Amino acid sequence: MGTRAVDPQSIRNVTIVGEPAETTRVVRRLLRVRGATPAATMVHQVPGRGEYTIRVAELSSHAPIAELERAIRVADGAIVVLNAATARAPRFETILRVADDHQVARLCLVTGLDHPAADFDRCVRAIAETRGARPLPLHLPLGAGPGFDGVIDLVPMWALEPMAAEFYGSRWQLAEQWYRYLVTAVTDQDGEAPDGGPGPRKIPADQLHDRISSVTRIGEAVPVLCDAARHGGDNAALLDAIVRYLPSPMLVCQPEHALDY
Repeated sequence: MGTRAVDPQSIRNVTIVGEPAETTRVVRRLLRVRGATPAATMVHQVPGRGEYTIRVAELSSHAPIAELERAIRVADGAIVVLNAATARAPRFETILRVADDHQVARLCLVTGLDHPAADFDRCVRAIAETRGARPLPLHLPLGAGPGFDGVIDLVPMWALEPMAAEFYGSRWQLAEQWYRYLVTAVTDQDGEAPDGGPGPRKIPADQLHDRISSVTRIGEAVPVLCDAARHGGDNAALLDAIVRYLPSPMLVCQPEHALDY
């Protein structure tokens, strides 16, 4: 049986780090298996972009500091899992700071949005208060706690107009505010519409993805996604974010990084 060559640019080596129960749940769901392993591989097809090989490793935030630092340092990219119902996650700031120190690109995945104590804004503030970690929310949760009912994906949201504006009502106005912040953060330009009309300046989704990728890979921003898998969502949003925003081994500068774990 022959072997298939894999383009190194299509590889993503990702370490998922956070509370053990949360990270295990995310990894198991991504791999669609009943048990998790220390490192596993999946193939993800991105429409129009081809096939990507994503290698996933799981890391507990309860690990000794030295182990945490080493595992994050050698990762090509990291996904930090943060539960929206937790007032203060142990070592969350440490994880983000270690990633920043070693120039490791990272995403944040907010889980537990259906918990009565969930607070998405608190999670965003926690990231903002950490050195070197500018939050870049890409999702807007629709409600919180028992009222949580999915998310608005901010990047392509203008393709949904005007039907979505009518469907989401007042939530759409809030989405416009978050979208304006996103555009301003990744373009260093005012997010207002150039003609001074209502609503923020609109940017094609592909261009916005490219700008988010650029600021993420150089460590200027941390994209923030909401986990909506239990509410009709799927894994595609997280897998697409891994492919779009986290670097391949070929783009990682540290000599410790390799094509494989």
